[in-house]
Order: sequence, then C-alpha cells, then structure tokens
Amino acid sequence: MKLHHVAEGPADGPPLVLLCSLGSTVDMWAPQRAELADEFRVISLDTRGHGGSPVPDGPYHVEDLARDVLETLDDLGIERASFAGVSLGGAIAQWIGLHAPERASTLAMLCTAARFPNADTFRDRAQKVRAEGTAAIADGVVARWFTDDFADAQPDTVARMRDQIAATPAEGYAGCAEAVAAWDVVDDLGGIAVPTLVVSGVEDPATPPEHQQILADGIPGARLESVTDAAHLASFQRPEVVTPLLREHAKGAS
Repeated sequence: MKLHHVAEGPADGPPLVLLCSLGSTVDMWAPQRAELADEFRVISLDTRGHGGSPVPDGPYHVEDLARDVLETLDDLGIERASFAGVSLGGAIAQWIGLHAPERASTLAMLCTAARFPNADTFRDRAQKVRAEGTAAIADGVVARWFTDDFADAQPDTVARMRDQIAATPAEGYAGCAEAVAAWDVVDDLGGIAVPTLVVSGVEDPATPPEHQQILADGIPGARLESVTDAAHLASFQRPEVVTPLLREHAKGAS
C-alpha cells in the first residue's frame, strides 16, 4: 500500500528515505529532515498504521511494511535510495537489504536489532492497546526513548513525543508491535551486501548496544558508531552527532 510521506529537498538530489520507529510519525525525523534536505531528496514515511498512512487490520509482518515502502517509492519514481531507519524502521531497512538490495545504495540502522529483545513485551503491548488504546502505553514507551537528563531538561519535547505515541491508531500500533515481536534475521545477516552503518544509543534500554554489535558483526563490512548520552531515539536526542553520520554514509556510497 502507498504510505503517507513528506518529500523535501531538491527533486534531482540523491534520494534518502527515513523510516520511523514504532509509535512515531515523520515528526520523529524533524532534527534531520530540513538539514539533510540541503543536498538530498529526503523522503520521510509514516509506517502503515501510523500517522497519515492507512490502518489495515493486523497482524503485520516486517515484509509487509517494507513492501509498502517500496510501493510508495515506485509511485514516486524512485528506483534506488539510501535508507535510514530507527528501531522498527531499522528492521525494514534490514529486510530491504536482504530481499531488495538493488533498491538500496546504502543502509543506516539506528537503535535496532536483528531479533528484538523481550518479544513477549511487544505481544503484550499489542493486546493492551487493542483493549485500552495507545494512550495506555504511551508514558512507558516515551520513557525509553530519552535519557532522564534529557527528559528533565526538555519536558515539553518529551510530552509532545508522548502525545505522538498516544495518537497512533491502536490497530496500527498493535500490528507493528506484532511485526517487531516476530522479527528474527540473526542467521541471515551475512546476506546483506549493501554498505551499512549501524548506530547505537549507549543508554538505550529498548535495544541495548549489544544488539547493534550483533548487526555490525553479522553484516559484512558494516560500520558501528556509538552515541553517548542517548537512549532509544538517539537521532532525536543527539542530532548533532547522528545527522553528520547519516550524511557522510549516504553521501559516500550513493
């Protein structure tokens, strides 16, 4: 299905596709979008079930979400792009690297995993939001996105991001949570031949750095970068570090 997207930057610039984490919209990429649009054609996408994208009944699988991305790019006339994804978005990037490598010039995988820890937690969340709505889990989720110091210093920002989670359609969140729970490509990582950057948030409680180490060790030639003073949404909390990494990586092999 075609996804809601925002296109920014020069129409003839090298395409850079930004893929979102579970419970977020294209707004999670606000720190990167305008800055990278100076030289890239930046395409930010709302995952199915999130933001302005359609909300079909779940369950979903990462393959479904990745095919949505590729169908949307087909509609935009984009045959090949660099991809950067956080968490669930990083799993989508992995699927593209494994199953549609001809569509990817580079991959950046941020705060993500080849197999997410605590799969039962995601299944429990899916059940809870279907019963009680996404607001029921929003406080707990946003607490994992940022370090305590950041939350104390920028409570309005954290509240805005919490509201973004709470506004996610329940079925969309639940379906994508089930996709996260089922994701497991640990044994397949050697098949990714696209130039890959892996980024860790050193204080990420959702996908701790050992999970990015698994990605970097398993993907041939992958480069691993660790971002200090950052939790799960390292791209949002530390854009002064992450944005140049994304620019350098996409520019170097696009």
